[in-house]
Amino acid sequence: MKRSPADPPPPTGESRVPTDERFGPVSFGLFQREQRSLFGEILDWMLTPLLLLWPLSLALTWFVAQGIASKPFDRALSFNLQVLTQYVDAPDGKVGFNLTPQARDLLRADDTDLVYYQVVAPGGTVISGEPDFPAPAEDETPEPGRIQLRDDVVRGDEVRVAYVWLQRGERLVLMQVAETRGKRSTLATEIIKGVMVPQFVILPLAVLLVWLALVRGIRPLNVLEQRIRARKPDDLSPIEETFIPQEVAPLVSSINDLLTRLKASLNTQRRFLADAAHQLKTPLAGLRMQAELAQREGNAADIRGSLQQIARSSTRATHTVNQLLALARAETTGRSLPTTELDLAQLVTEVVQDSVPRALEHGVDLGLGHEGPDDTPPVCMMDGNPTLLKEMTRNLVDNAINYTGAGGMVTVRVLTDPFSGVHVLQVEDNGPGIPASERELVLQPFYRALGTNVDGSGLGLAIVHEIAQQHNAVVQMEDAHPHANPRGLRVTVRFRPR
Repeated sequence: MKRSPADPPPPTGESRVPTDERFGPVSFGLFQREQRSLFGEILDWMLTPLLLLWPLSLALTWFVAQGIASKPFDRALSFNLQVLTQYVDAPDGKVGFNLTPQARDLLRADDTDLVYYQVVAPGGTVISGEPDFPAPAEDETPEPGRIQLRDDVVRGDEVRVAYVWLQRGERLVLMQVAETRGKRSTLATEIIKGVMVPQFVILPLAVLLVWLALVRGIRPLNVLEQRIRARKPDDLSPIEETFIPQEVAPLVSSINDLLTRLKASLNTQRRFLADAAHQLKTPLAGLRMQAELAQREGNAADIRGSLQQIARSSTRATHTVNQLLALARAETTGRSLPTTELDLAQLVTEVVQDSVPRALEHGVDLGLGHEGPDDTPPVCMMDGNPTLLKEMTRNLVDNAINYTGAGGMVTVRVLTDPFSGVHVLQVEDNGPGIPASERELVLQPFYRALGTNVDGSGLGLAIVHEIAQQHNAVVQMEDAHPHANPRGLRVTVRFRPR
């Protein structure tokens, strides 16, 4: 809802969601925009996972690179340990470690890592090597001859340790060799760099390819937009669906359905206006002719006759205009009908009471019938628009009075089915009736049955039909007295239960 500059600002702490008047709420994706865009949202949903998964991919690559870098150095460390074990012997039951110059080269430190070793005799006596070398876990069961690997810390440095239990006679000798992890970290870093650099090149290329693919994929929508914009204002023909993508076909089909209904509505309006102009042309022409005659006549009686004719033509024009306005009010297509709870019997009773003077003027016996034994009208509660329902009842009663003529009888009934709850409004007369072949036609605007000499606009039953449709009711017509002459007419309006 828009707020004028004079309106007070929202209370402190009030949360407001940014919206766009044409496209609704603004997107809160990774890439925010002032208005929603199908292209932008698809791009968001494609690039957001890509950019979020990229750091995860790098982290997984780092862990994998650590394992790959450790394998060759672990093999080399195990080989060195295996070579050094050859210099451990136990002559006369005494464990010794005779390190040759060649063996010392294996322990010589390089430019990157430090190498530590230790030989421990049974009982924990250090025979050779670092005295502060950490021992294996106490709960570990010795497996003679099997080289094992573990991570540990020697003198504050993280090291990779290879160790083995040696069977020398009846004694187990522990030999350990450790190496710092400098070369391993360097190799892992080189591997991750070799993986990351291509990704830095591939990622922007992938984003570009995704963008180009979306541009190409959304191009049919741009073509459709151009075709719609190129249409003339009066072109309501369906949009061609031959080259429309499958995902857009339901939208185009809905637009075509809307265009079809709009075209039908416009045609109905044009026909209605043309018929209304034709109906009003006759009384207006009569008014002008009678006014011209009155100006030419010098006799007071002739002038009075012209004025009376003018009054009748004016009444007919006024009635036609009122009927047109009633039909316009009844046509609520595309809008919700305002309804309220009402008593149909009470509403019909009021209309009949208002129509008594007109019935007396035409010499018609107008009566109100009930289903009960007394004169108390039944209670028929329903949801409806009281103004339109009164207009419908009034048109039914006026139509019956006009076509029945002097000495005729018109009866209005309100009935209720106690089992289904259906409310029924009946207006019955003993006039000439309507032939069965014309009963559907008289529900159309401006159609009048042939052979009648009654003035009218042909809108009464059309209004009744329109109002009944707005209330989900059904209009039926039948002979009131099938075996009599005239047969009369009974119009029944059936309302669905609440």
